[in-house]
Amino acid sequence: MHSNLYYDFISLFFPRYCEACANSLVKGEELICTLCWSELPKTNFHNNEDNELKIRFFGKTTLENAYALLRFTKSGKVQQLLHKLKYNNKPEIGVFLGKRFGAIIRNTITQPFDLIIPVPLHKTRLRKRGYNQSDAFAEGLSEALQTPWISDGIKRVVKSETQTRKTRMERWENVANIFELIRTEQIEGKRILLVDDVVTTGATLEACANVISQKTANISIATIAVA
Repeated sequence: MHSNLYYDFISLFFPRYCEACANSLVKGEELICTLCWSELPKTNFHNNEDNELKIRFFGKTTLENAYALLRFTKSGKVQQLLHKLKYNNKPEIGVFLGKRFGAIIRNTITQPFDLIIPVPLHKTRLRKRGYNQSDAFAEGLSEALQTPWISDGIKRVVKSETQTRKTRMERWENVANIFELIRTEQIEGKRILLVDDVVTTGATLEACANVISQKTANISIATIAVA
């Protein structure tokens, strides 16, 4: 009873709102309301090992599994959540989605991962933004999957231009040879889960996976959304 009164009192002066629809959250809800969560377009790729995301990488890089939580649509709630995560200083959205997604996929993972590695930002972009949105997603996945994560497994040695408005070929050329392996001793022979916020052509993830594959053949990917 006392805890309910305390929650009601706090909510009166510090109301919390859903990051997807801006309606007030009720007790027990965190960041995204129950209705919005139920309506977000889930991919359910974890139920199909040879899903469409994994097929995108056939012949380009070898993946054990490919996971994506949501389908990206322009002007939809998924785009709104990703925009807030990347540009509105809300890394907690990434952590939340990572925890939710980890809880969804952990029972379908036959062999646990040894390490989670987020796709890195270039240091100038990281300094400007203050955080890497993929780190936040990795943190949430790490908690749910009980798997360690490191933010410096790979280094982005060249600052690529934004991928927005680039053609498919330009995207591939834009990220070729821009990553460097750092933690080779931690990665060698390990089962790696490589994570990013959104996958479009897959050029960035392919470039990262190919760098990691120098030390291990056991690579899977997980993203918040797939376009």
